[in-house]
Amino acid sequence: MNKYEAEFSNLVRAFRKRHMGKGPSKIVTTFCKNWAICEMEGNLSPVEKFIAAADEGKQMLRAARTEMVKEMYRKNRPVEMEEFLGANFVELFVDINIDKDFGLSVFVFDQNIEEKFSKLL
Repeated sequence: MNKYEAEFSNLVRAFRKRHMGKGPSKIVTTFCKNWAICEMEGNLSPVEKFIAAADEGKQMLRAARTEMVKEMYRKNRPVEMEEFLGANFVELFVDINIDKDFGLSVFVFDQNIEEKFSKLL
């Protein structure tokens, strides 16, 4: 992870903390074409871990978390990320493994950020 990807990880953590009350404990970002792929550990709050103890709780929590995170970005445009990358946010794909507390978010932008930031290294 280069310094630009590390800074993007910090922006994601701050955004989630501001809008959800808690951000992931660890984020590793990789720029690939017009995607910023974020692998995240330590996403769940203590209450969410309690809910996940039941099988039906896991299913409900996974569905709620993935949809809520996508909706959060639709309602609150990630302006800081756009300004940092100099690219417009287009879409977000999200999934989480509740048992492992491991999530994946793929941010789609309107420019090839991999090419843009590899030239700056």
